[in-house]
Amino acid sequence: MRRRPLLGLFGAIGLMPPTLVPSARAQGAGPVPVIAAFYQSLGQAMRAGTARPFKARYDMLAPAVDQAFDLATILAVSVGPRWASLDAGVRAGLSDMFRVYSIASYVANFAKFDGETFEVSPETRPVGTDQVLQTRIVPKTGTGGIRLDYLMREGEQGWRAVDVLADGTISRVAVQRSDFRAILGRDMNTAALLDSLRRKVADLSGGAIS
Repeated sequence: MRRRPLLGLFGAIGLMPPTLVPSARAQGAGPVPVIAAFYQSLGQAMRAGTARPFKARYDMLAPAVDQAFDLATILAVSVGPRWASLDAGVRAGLSDMFRVYSIASYVANFAKFDGETFEVSPETRPVGTDQVLQTRIVPKTGTGGIRLDYLMREGEQGWRAVDVLADGTISRVAVQRSDFRAILGRDMNTAALLDSLRRKVADLSGGAIS
């Protein structure tokens, strides 16, 4: 499976065999089935592979990303405190492109299935009002693997991921916040951030998504 560096994604994942992944509807609305259902959808896109056009796999995965991640919160935290003071039109434009970027990242980095399994802990641990869900990518050999924890938050639309922690400690949102602030600068150059996201989408998709 072709992968870019782990922290280049909002979160990186593996694949649990579809027969072992419970659907969110079947299991209720807690954090565990939300992420399990996301992996099931991702697995379908991975199995489709590069024989399917990038846009087709993007469309296949987009609803699952929307249901599993609170992209609005992730973007607001990544931009920082001045997000709320930005013009509504600017926020809308950045939100739309950030969603496209997030989906395209998963499609590009998980373009085929290489026999990985994805282990999801059946329990979560509380962090304030949030819940942390531990998962692990296990390679085909069955040894080693990568730990990824999802910080889950309950809102009006149910449980959604608001951060991913590599090795249980490295916050993807914190890394992204540093990157975004370097682009925005002191004068909040939102046009530069929008252009940066657009270029990344074009690179990830080979020009298939704009």
